Amino acid sequence: MIFKNLRFRARARVNIAIMTFAMVVAAVWAVAYFLQTAPRRHIVLASGLEDGLLHRYAKRYVEILARSGVTVEERITNGPGDNLRLLQDPQSGVDIGFTQGGIATLPEAKNVIMLASLYYVPMWIFHRSTDVLTHVNELRNHRVAVGVSGSGARSLGEHVFALNGLTINNMSMQPLSNNAALLALQSGEVDAAIFVDGAENHAVWTALHDPTLKLLSYSKAEAYHRRLSFISKLTLPPGVVDLANNIPEREVDLIGTKAMLAARDGLHPALIHLLVDAAGEIHGKQGLFEQAGEFPGTTQVDLRVSTDADQHKRFGRSFLYQYLPFWVATLAERAIIILLPLAAVLLPLFHYFPQLRRWHVRSRVYRWYGELALLEQDVAARTGTLPTEKWLADLERIERAVARIHTPAGFASEAYTLREHIGLVRRAIIARNHLPPIMSG
Repeated sequence: MIFKNLRFRARARVNIAIMTFAMVVAAVWAVAYFLQTAPRRHIVLASGLEDGLLHRYAKRYVEILARSGVTVEERITNGPGDNLRLLQDPQSGVDIGFTQGGIATLPEAKNVIMLASLYYVPMWIFHRSTDVLTHVNELRNHRVAVGVSGSGARSLGEHVFALNGLTINNMSMQPLSNNAALLALQSGEVDAAIFVDGAENHAVWTALHDPTLKLLSYSKAEAYHRRLSFISKLTLPPGVVDLANNIPEREVDLIGTKAMLAARDGLHPALIHLLVDAAGEIHGKQGLFEQAGEFPGTTQVDLRVSTDADQHKRFGRSFLYQYLPFWVATLAERAIIILLPLAAVLLPLFHYFPQLRRWHVRSRVYRWYGELALLEQDVAARTGTLPTEKWLADLERIERAVARIHTPAGFASEAYTLREHIGLVRRAIIARNHLPPIMSG
């Protein structure tokens, strides 16, 4: 009896060890899953030229995301065109970048998504006040600073030039941007300069206040909007730039597009939410062309809009992110995502576990009932020479097997009943053969 108890305890220890191992494996898997799906703490942002607004905005994003423990590394580029190219290249290391309407072409940009539109970027065309220019096509045979390759000015300018029949064959295009373009215009090296940026851009702001320069008003602004969906018609009211100095002196019609924050598809939703919130903090105020709250926006410009960004813009932060630190909320969110499906599977299992356990224990006992019943039928129905020795041998084999069955206390009666049944069959065999009783055990 003591030996049987020791064997039972040894088996119990083995079962506990197996269960512990399974729990450790599950825990390791859960940790690996957390680490694999958690948002990265370091992302790379492609911005723009150092003397442009995009560089200034990039520093704001770096500052805001640092509050949540996310390091944003800025990569200086020529501007939106360069940034989109980097986002399309999976080997570039760039995760997010500023771009603008009119640059993306599908299906090449299918793996890049828009997180939000940020603000209007007008296409400013300045020329010397001694020249008389009223239409874009009058830049023919002029020297024009059109922006460096990959810049916002070059990218939007190419569309506008094409509509006006301007090419390298009939216009001298100089690859100059921002301050370099302004200096070339002021010194007479070029006849006109194009800028695509906000009025806060240093070169644009300086040109607006320079009495020797004049800003072209697009008399056909509505036509550009009708021809190209990503172009917006913009109006600069008199005095809105500088009321004290009445700049501009009269209303100016402009065209422009929208600056956007884009990302490579697959960016973690938690990071997308952080970036959209940062965009709201930076770009949500009223501007020269923007109404308060108009940006950030998730209306499609040309790139496919991020579903996560659109939902976050419409519904705001989830409960977890409102009341918990960013990384704690992220872990809690991932835990919920993991635990809910597990609960959906485990709860029914826990409900049926007692029945499965009962079936498992009884099956070890009941499997011998079938063989015992056949033996009992044979003893009752056999005529002629009786195979007594075979019957007793089979019965002994069944009895030894039943003795090796270890059942929990709650199921002891099942095994006890089976042993009683074995005794009944033995007595029936003895009665058939008129043999003296054999003591078991």
